[in-house]
Amino acid sequence: MLVRLVYASRASRELSPQDLQDILRRSRDHNPAEGITGLLWYNDGVFIQVLEGGRDPVNARYKRIVMDNRHDAPILLTYQEISERRYAGWSMGQVNLHRLNPGLLLKYGETQKLDPYRMSGAMLTALFDELVSSGAIECA
Repeated sequence: MLVRLVYASRASRELSPQDLQDILRRSRDHNPAEGITGLLWYNDGVFIQVLEGGRDPVNARYKRIVMDNRHDAPILLTYQEISERRYAGWSMGQVNLHRLNPGLLLKYGETQKLDPYRMSGAMLTALFDELVSSGAIECA
């Protein structure tokens, strides 16, 4: 059974670009073996991540994230059974903030600053879908 999970959290400390690259590298190294795919957004100390895959591996990954001391205030935004993956092409894609159209943030949020704590999981999923179609996601 496939599931999609979307969560947000605040970074417990400031992350350097190298810290973020290390997180992405580890995800890209480990996710294929667990059958997990997805996307990561990190900006202004906020993580938003979409995880897709089998129920047990996705649940186990989310549990590790919640217990990880790099994350504060994790919030589960949506969790659903799915018939197919939306982000099957990425072991862990990353939002390229330099390619981000600020108008997309206004389309789905109150301001041009993304605040996942004030958005629904459906809104964030729709935003991520538009980011994929606009070419704002990168793999490496």
